[in-house]
Amino acid sequence: MQACLRFPTTPSNSNEAHFNIPRPCQHLGVGHGGEVSALEIRKETRTQPNGRPGNPAEGELRPVGECPVQHGLEVLGQIPEGLSGVYLRNGGNPMFQPANGHHLFDGDGMIHAVKLGFGNRASYSCRFTRTSRLEQEAALGRHVFPKPIGELHGHLGLARLALFYARAGIGLVDQARGAGVANAGLVYFNGRLLAMSEDDLPYHVAIRSDGDLQTIGRFNFNGQIEGSMIAHPKVDPATGDLHSLSYNVLKKPYLRYFKIDKWGRKSRDIPISLPQPTMIHDFAITENHVVVRITRSTRRAIVPGMNLEAGQVNRRRLGWKTQYAYMAIAEPWPKCSGFAKVDLVTGQVTKFLYGNERFGGEPCFVPSMAGDVDEDEGYVMGFVRDERRERSELLIVKASSMEQVALVRLPSRVPYGFHGTFVSSQDLSEQGQTMFIRPVESHSNLLGVDPYAGGTQLPCMLAGWPN
Repeated sequence: MQACLRFPTTPSNSNEAHFNIPRPCQHLGVGHGGEVSALEIRKETRTQPNGRPGNPAEGELRPVGECPVQHGLEVLGQIPEGLSGVYLRNGGNPMFQPANGHHLFDGDGMIHAVKLGFGNRASYSCRFTRTSRLEQEAALGRHVFPKPIGELHGHLGLARLALFYARAGIGLVDQARGAGVANAGLVYFNGRLLAMSEDDLPYHVAIRSDGDLQTIGRFNFNGQIEGSMIAHPKVDPATGDLHSLSYNVLKKPYLRYFKIDKWGRKSRDIPISLPQPTMIHDFAITENHVVVRITRSTRRAIVPGMNLEAGQVNRRRLGWKTQYAYMAIAEPWPKCSGFAKVDLVTGQVTKFLYGNERFGGEPCFVPSMAGDVDEDEGYVMGFVRDERRERSELLIVKASSMEQVALVRLPSRVPYGFHGTFVSSQDLSEQGQTMFIRPVESHSNLLGVDPYAGGTQLPCMLAGWPN
């Protein structure tokens, strides 16, 4: 069953606050579905793919430290002239080594950014998104907030959750400022880059003119949203409106839909009736409707014999019938050995494989900004890790021919992560005109260095973690 809703058109200044803690409840059976430098790491903790304690966050999944912007990167091939802007990818990257279980989804949000410019120039930086949760833990010098997937299991999980609420009750931590990690989605909307997770408001992250990143703060759309929103909102290319959902596992309505127009005005909430609370991770839009699946998923092989994940279409045609989808080839699971261009009309599949012991993640399709061009006119890009040579790269492939046109060698390791986006130079120029970026202390300041010192290149750092 699918719920189809017409888009609301009536703006509203009335916003009902609601409390949302989806991740802890989800994994306990509700619904279906200080100085940082003083930290001592006393034991190695293990992580399994299912999130149960027992296996280390090791290898290519182990976290990295912040890296201030590095210019003059080596480029093999030619960066296309029309591809000027910043590629950004989000992911989980725990600032502190977990004391108990850990799962990739539990990590603190870190954004990796590669700025591409004229003259085959490229720069790289990576920064934590300074969530309220991370700032509080950084001040305490240790992990305090529970990790919902890695730690909250069974009776011990309930005990950890009770301990957290006790700490909140005596003022050791402030849950009211948000508990999300902002590690999943990225969207550029209304002159702002927003980093998101399922269980909190988004965080506004500014892209500096030199390609570095700076967290501005938790963003509630000028007081119009007080709850949470999912990590995969949709921007309608025809209207510029942002469409999103918000779910609540404690009280009805368990799910609400809303949109925000291109001027930043929020519509009224549309409640969606559900028989029980559940996590709604994603949805779809058409020209006139939002489509939400509210029953259990069906299994139907679109491309038999191939495991495809994390798909994208041409975002200039989002909500319309499209011919092509670009999807990660999730083989050998859980790694991605390449990506596939799937013709949704003919069923033809064209593969681009990264090569021996080379793996990536979600492919990001960047459409051509020219006028009337074919749907597949554009480029597919994403981070690739050469595990044999221990080297990370940004790969750029021409989508129409599925041929590599450029490769940017990165100065440090980029762990496997989640979702990404591309912000064009034109959008960046509008960001600079519409906002004033207030200088804020970065996490590297907590470690006693200034990441924005003029021209200084610093090694990547992280408390307790080797790079």
